[in-house]
Amino acid sequence: MPNYNIATLDGDGIGPEVINQGIKVLNQVGLKFGHKFRFDFAPVGATAIDQTGVPLPDETLELCKRSDAIFFGAIGHPRFDNDPTAKVRPEQGLLRLRKELGLYANLRPVAGYDELTHLSPLRPERMKGVDILVVRELTGGTYFGDKGRRDGGDTAYDTCVYSRHEIERILKVGFDVAGKRRGKLTLVDKANVMESSRLWREITREMAANYPDVELNFMFVDNAAMQLILNPAQFDVIVTDNLFGDILSDASSVLAGSLGLLPSSSVGSKVGMFEPIHGSWPEGAGQDRANPIATILSAAMMLDHLGLVKEGDAIRNAVNETLASGVGTEDLSPSQQVGTNELGDLIAGRIG
Repeated sequence: MPNYNIATLDGDGIGPEVINQGIKVLNQVGLKFGHKFRFDFAPVGATAIDQTGVPLPDETLELCKRSDAIFFGAIGHPRFDNDPTAKVRPEQGLLRLRKELGLYANLRPVAGYDELTHLSPLRPERMKGVDILVVRELTGGTYFGDKGRRDGGDTAYDTCVYSRHEIERILKVGFDVAGKRRGKLTLVDKANVMESSRLWREITREMAANYPDVELNFMFVDNAAMQLILNPAQFDVIVTDNLFGDILSDASSVLAGSLGLLPSSSVGSKVGMFEPIHGSWPEGAGQDRANPIATILSAAMMLDHLGLVKEGDAIRNAVNETLASGVGTEDLSPSQQVGTNELGDLIAGRIG
């Protein structure tokens, strides 16, 4: 029986609740397919700050480094969000984790469900055929460049820096995955203004010669934001930098109708991290109201990454069947409303 060690960072707010449902489903997968998953828990985010004074304790980082994968819940708390003077913040733990583990590529799939088109802010006909993968560079750019204040604090700056190596490796992820999907890649940038974007375009054109079967398009980020609303079905794979990727992946996430449906993975090194895209929603914690589907689908992406593709497909099929039956949490406005735990039970029950 193959064993897999999973660093489990459930984090803050609803994180522990949704992670528990993911574990429930993974354990059922293990029973059906003959695997054993060991879940080793460690603190991160606001919980870790409360326990240790730092958002990513060294022990948590070391656990992640020696594990086969990282299953991540959510981080954040209003007491930090509402305090602009806070020197230590939960999100710093996530940024350090990405940097230390070399998790340079964030993959966010966005697809519509026929049963849930009424939840999308777009008309149903605009959601027809929507199947997008946003590939966001995760460890460079504005978030990690020099930043600070001068002129007595009255002038602030944030520097966007990218190297050829950083651009080439994220583009390779984008081209490779586009070749396995519908063969279309769109680079989103601001090359009419930013020198870093012009370097992205140069390197993209160079690399495109190695992928003759992938159709390449370029789009400025402001136009891309508009096109995601006007005609989202035109996109297959979107590759973009850290800042633009953060904004566009969040914007595209509402197309499906609920943040509770969308998973993500952060990869690059041997150890990948898999997490729902939603926040920690501390106001809803402990109330059995959170939608666990994004976390459960993140578990499916984790299985794919571990080479267990048919096991990941089993989870996706179970989710699809459950949604098709009209069952869901309150955010989905279902015909049969259930809580977090019951939805996890129902999906796990369809695995075996």
